[in-house]
Amino acid sequence: MRRFLLVCITLILITTPINDVYAQALTSASTDAAGYYYELPLCLPGMPADGTCLLYGPAQVVAEMKASGFSHPRRALPAATPPSELGELPVAIAKINLPETDPAPIYATFEDAVAGANPTSYIEPGALRYVSYVNRQDHGGKPYVQLSTGEWMRAAPIAYTKYQGVEFFENPRNDFGWIVGYEDTESRREPSYTAPGSGQSYQRGDLIQVYETVEADGLTWYKIGPDEWVSDYMANVVSVNPTRPEGVNADRWIEINLEQQVILAYEDGRLVFAASVATGRDPFFTQPGVFQIYEKKELETMQGAFEADRADFYYLQDVPWTMYYDQKRAIHATYWPFGYGYPQSHGCVNLSPGDAQWLFQWADEGDYVWVHDTSGRTPTDPNYYGPGAP
Repeated sequence: MRRFLLVCITLILITTPINDVYAQALTSASTDAAGYYYELPLCLPGMPADGTCLLYGPAQVVAEMKASGFSHPRRALPAATPPSELGELPVAIAKINLPETDPAPIYATFEDAVAGANPTSYIEPGALRYVSYVNRQDHGGKPYVQLSTGEWMRAAPIAYTKYQGVEFFENPRNDFGWIVGYEDTESRREPSYTAPGSGQSYQRGDLIQVYETVEADGLTWYKIGPDEWVSDYMANVVSVNPTRPEGVNADRWIEINLEQQVILAYEDGRLVFAASVATGRDPFFTQPGVFQIYEKKELETMQGAFEADRADFYYLQDVPWTMYYDQKRAIHATYWPFGYGYPQSHGCVNLSPGDAQWLFQWADEGDYVWVHDTSGRTPTDPNYYGPGAP
């Protein structure tokens, strides 16, 4: 008899629909002081918390993300990287690899260059010396290049950065920026270096979005994802402001933010381009102010020295896509090694080749250039500044 009853009960449980069992359990469940909550289903992610469902589990996570400024699904920046062809140099470049204290000889023929005989001229000693060339030959495992004049010299063809900024289709809804740390950057779970790592690492040049900014531990911290923070030591951030700056009397202008080391292009109240740059280092600051592009040059040879003994002499032949806006200070490409995102120049605004060509094609002579530093670290007295250099 007991075995018969057990079999019957088992059959009843098996044949009863599971939803009915669940409904009976909910109906018979006890309620708390608030009343009916135990009888409500869980909200689906994205559903409004209007009292018809319980905001727990995935729905609660999505709601917390939304409250912190994160969309679900995550919203991408309205931007894209311009065509990579913009980063191709219009000339071939080689580096003079002689000791920086030695002059670099130039020869009439390839044979003279190989023999090191009968030099016709020299390029001054210096650590930063580059030439453009039209032909190359190797001898004894060493490269020699032929200059556009037909002369030859010992120099090695270079590789250069292919980094590029981003072109925007509309104004972004939140701040954004780039990782500028030289090594892998792991975000923190809280805005502090004592906080545990998030397990998510970023590379130099990675594009990030910023959803919250706080001050902690003497640093500015940026929230770049749920439970992900990076400091201003590791990232440069853009705050978009399409309002025409004071002194700019047109609807097209270039903004150079010295504190964040970024360049922005605006047109008709819209951000159209943004990239990392390298501006003037102390004491060769890039001068703040409002200027206008007064000359554009496809190729420009730059040379000179600042020290009295000319120990810092530089020779940079055929620098591409140069736009002069403040005496000798210009926005231009760099094919020599540069770490974008940090001040490193003698006053010019240095860009990757791809970014320099994008701006060169977009900008016109007469366009405004607004240079500023909200940190206050850059001198603003015009008497401080000389003509500037690359």
